[in-house]
This record gives sequence, structure tokens and C-alpha cells, in this order.
Amino acid sequence: MADELALLVADVYEAAGALRRAGEALAAAEGQTQARWQLMSAVSEQPLPVARAARRLGIARQGVQRIANDLVRDGLAEYLDNPDHRTSPLLALTAAGHRTLDAITARATTAHRAMAEGIAGSDLATVREMLRRLTRQTDDWTDTAGQAHAARPKARTATTREEGA
Repeated sequence: MADELALLVADVYEAAGALRRAGEALAAAEGQTQARWQLMSAVSEQPLPVARAARRLGIARQGVQRIANDLVRDGLAEYLDNPDHRTSPLLALTAAGHRTLDAITARATTAHRAMAEGIAGSDLATVREMLRRLTRQTDDWTDTAGQAHAARPKARTATTREEGA
């Protein structure tokens, strides 16, 4: 079972790489990058502070801040006052940002149809459910392993032994 999981992990990484390359190509056709596309998508339904958008995307706030600033500079997004936090403005798409996102999304829909050709919808649903379950179990394992690591006493080094002597 562990060997099969190791092979699945390799396959998932390979698929993620292929999907990233496809995403870059789709975004590039509209003059964007996949990172910009992801951030535009994250704030498309509701303006968010950059920190919350970063958490939603699972990436570092600093990187998201840079991309957000670029989107604002290019007129695809704007900062709005945040009634809940004066020093953390909300990032929102402009009309031009929504048009750009819509164009990328339309390209992606066409591409997804082509990519899924010959694969039964029920098979895709089964794979998605299995990946969600594996993700939950992996997160649970990571949380448990992290707690066990934090609870372990620190190893004594030569320096700490000398200090304790």
C-alpha cells in the first residue's frame, strides 16, 4: 500500500506540473500569468484583504502582495477601504479585471473539455473524492506529526551538555 501511495504521489506531482503548464499557457493567451489568474479568481466574488487571499491560495502573503500591486498597477484590480481593518485594504477586481478573468475562464472551460475527453464524469468524480480524502488524511497526519515533534524533548548537543556541566 505504501508503494502504491508513493507512486500516486509521483503521479499527482506530474499531473500538477502538466496542469500548471496548461494554466500558464491559458493565462498567457490573455497577457497574464497563472499566479495573477489565481489571485483574480480568489477575489472575483468578494473583495478580500491580501493576507486572506494568500491563506485561501495557500501561498506566502508577500508574494500575493506583489502580484496584487501589479494587478492594481495594470488597472485589473483596486484597493478598497476595509471597514473591519483600516490598515488592511480589500483587493477587488475592476471591470477590466473581470473581463480578463472571464476571457481566461472561457479559454479554460474549452481546454478542460478537451482534457477530459474520453474520461467518464463518474471517474473524475471518484478521483476528486479520493484526492480530497487523501488530502484530509495527509493534513491530519501532518498535524499529528507536528504535535508529536513539538512535544519531543530537544536533543542535547555538545554545546548544551557543556553548558549544563
